[in-house]
Amino acid sequence: MRGWNLHVFPVFRYRSPAHWIDVFRTYYGPVNKAFAGLPPDKQASLTIDLFELMGSRNRSADGRMFFTRITDALRGVDDRYDVVVIDCPPQLGYLTLTALTAATSVLITIHPQMLDVMSMSQFLLMMSDMIRVIHDAGAVLKQDFLHYLITRHDPNDQPQAQVVALLRHLFAEDVLMPTAVESTAVESAGLAKRTLYELEPGNIGRDTFRRARESMDAVNERILELIEESWGRR
Repeated sequence: MRGWNLHVFPVFRYRSPAHWIDVFRTYYGPVNKAFAGLPPDKQASLTIDLFELMGSRNRSADGRMFFTRITDALRGVDDRYDVVVIDCPPQLGYLTLTALTAATSVLITIHPQMLDVMSMSQFLLMMSDMIRVIHDAGAVLKQDFLHYLITRHDPNDQPQAQVVALLRHLFAEDVLMPTAVESTAVESAGLAKRTLYELEPGNIGRDTFRRARESMDAVNERILELIEESWGRR
């Protein structure tokens, strides 16, 4: 990585409090029944009590809100790393929101199939609502860039090609030009719990490995260019 100090943080799933009550009141049987068995004034009281309980869990002992925690943690080690990658699942959890608040850049991966695009669209709409809530609570989000990366891409698949063309038409330069191709080399690396660059020679066909390596090199090179542009080095 060009001599950079790099660290990767995985972020695991955790439910978001802001959607908990509405979603679980509607779709989760026991909670639905608990509210349904109460008169309206008691329902309102229970809602307030639940929010107060979750609010107490969202604030640290010194009064800081939950969404500042990763930012504060990184501030203590920012002289040790040039780049920190936080890998978030597409879930409306505490850590995903906290990571977005801490992020100076965002890269969203898209699998070029219509169902996946529709799912991503719905998620981003819900995420925008959540971001609005934490913004009103004092969160500051400021990113140098936000781009989309097409992953598991089969260039020979015509439906995928149509989806990719649609995304580029809608989002233009916000969609990275290089794509991460779908490859058995990547699958083999995942099964071995290694990166593509750590695969042993002979574990995969030479041509297959070469195509996958060229794809990943192009993606990584473009990401590095964006980072250096945000640093004012280009």
